[in-house]
Amino acid sequence: MSTKESPVRPKPGVSSLGRLLPFARPYVWQFIAVIALVIVFNTSSVMQPYLVKVAIDNDISTNHPNMHGLVVIAAIYVGVVVIGVAANYMQIMVLQRAGQSVIRSIRLALFRHIERQAMRFFDSRPIGTLVANVSNDTETVSQFFTNFFLSLIRDGLSIVMIVFAMFRLDPRIACYAMILVPIIAGVSAAFRGQLRRRYQRTRTLLSSMIAFLAENLAGMRLTQIFHQEKRQRAAFERLDAQYRDANITEYFTSMWFNRTLELLGNVAVSAVVFIGGNAVLHDAIKFGTLYAFIRYIQQFFQPINAMTQQWNTLQSAVVAADRIGQILQHEPEIQDKAETARVDLDAIQGRVEFEHVTFGYKPDQPVLRDISFTVEPGQFIGVVGATGAGKSSVMGLLTRFYEPQEGIITLDRIPIWDYSQRDLHALIGIVQQDVSLFTGTVRDNIRLFREEIPDEVVREAARVVGADGVIERLIHGFDTQLYGKGSNLSAGERQLISFARIVALNPKVLILDEATASLDSHTEALVQKGLQAVTENRTTLVIAHRLSTIRHADQILVFDKGRLVERGTHAELVAQGGLYAKLDAESGIESRVIS
Repeated sequence: MSTKESPVRPKPGVSSLGRLLPFARPYVWQFIAVIALVIVFNTSSVMQPYLVKVAIDNDISTNHPNMHGLVVIAAIYVGVVVIGVAANYMQIMVLQRAGQSVIRSIRLALFRHIERQAMRFFDSRPIGTLVANVSNDTETVSQFFTNFFLSLIRDGLSIVMIVFAMFRLDPRIACYAMILVPIIAGVSAAFRGQLRRRYQRTRTLLSSMIAFLAENLAGMRLTQIFHQEKRQRAAFERLDAQYRDANITEYFTSMWFNRTLELLGNVAVSAVVFIGGNAVLHDAIKFGTLYAFIRYIQQFFQPINAMTQQWNTLQSAVVAADRIGQILQHEPEIQDKAETARVDLDAIQGRVEFEHVTFGYKPDQPVLRDISFTVEPGQFIGVVGATGAGKSSVMGLLTRFYEPQEGIITLDRIPIWDYSQRDLHALIGIVQQDVSLFTGTVRDNIRLFREEIPDEVVREAARVVGADGVIERLIHGFDTQLYGKGSNLSAGERQLISFARIVALNPKVLILDEATASLDSHTEALVQKGLQAVTENRTTLVIAHRLSTIRHADQILVFDKGRLVERGTHAELVAQGGLYAKLDAESGIESRVIS
């Protein structure tokens, strides 16, 4: 069952990141090592002003300067700096490896989760948005596990250690310095809401822009054919301008926040110089102590500024984690049963049966109504009807891309939901009008990257469908690299490769979803041998716009407005004089006009 989303969602919060913390559990020891290294680094940083203070008060500002003590302090100072640099280097390296490993785990889990989703999930989400989830959002979250985590631990500990050192030096001056803490907290609270809203809007606009770009590039042929370049360019310019303005507003808010804290830091230094200088003049404290206080105040505001600089990282990561969490929380609508049917795939004959099936993409708007039919093993079945009649919906149900609201669908008398999805999809193959080819070699596309399918099977599959001659004429034969959905091949060549794929994978049931509809008559004639080869000895259902491809079908199913209104052979349906006869007559007129 799919998870019902609440119409009003809570604002993204730190809990969104908390849902991703389990991905960090395998790397907990690396994060502990980072904390240990941070302690070493911070200790070295806090010791440096104190060592200078000791040198000034004990070895320089005395009646008898101590050169030996100064050399010792200098040597210790250099050693502390070297240790701090080494610890800093190690903490960054360990954290980057751990953080990137966590993000890799999140990215893989997100990709696997998206792969498990039913088609309804993709129907309601732009592909560009999902691309942004897997790429941009995970990259944003990675900044949390690296930059923000390091800043939180290092700068947080630094503040604690600096406050401790200041109180050890002089509690009275330290108390004066602490007056600024509630002021800083108030400033942060005042800016926090604005920053969150700015970052969230920026991320949303970036996602929208990526989604628009991905969809526009995918539909570039239509854009150019119908001369929509100017309109699409104007739409992209509007999105880009909104994203630019949101970025400027975000930067402006962040700048005011950071500059306000910088001003407070400078005011604090001035106050310490005034109060501490007065104490030095009255011999209440030594000059070295004043120097250490000034350095500690500067160090005190450095981590605060660093943490506020990371505030946008936190806000962006929270929004990105919330978007990732929405995907990961969306349970796949179609899942395997706890116990699926144990079947011998080789023994499956390919008998398909629909029994009183009703289905709608929205439950209250059925597109199929009480559909029942049977396809015996090895039969060639044609499926025809006007656009929107429900032909493709039948195929979507058979492949279990969707679930019917009523009725049952069986394969060899076993309900298809009793099969595991892996077994079901191994038994049912599909060839679509828009052939899906992937970046890789021709060989890889025929066997769909399944290394267990040997080269001999790939070559035999190509020979059976008549694709071997076409492939051998390519520059590198079966090792020719394909790009961009096979754009370096013709439509007929792509279709032949998809036929060879079916022969190599050898499903028991084959769906041809208007597989030759986009081909011209000459190209269609070239692939007819391949079409005959893939349909031989397997149950085949063909969605056809050209009735010539199904005239010799064992049975033709005629759909109209979601109902199965006629069935029979070509001759029987023409003799009935119903909807099929009308479609056949129109098809004949169209063929004569084209010729």
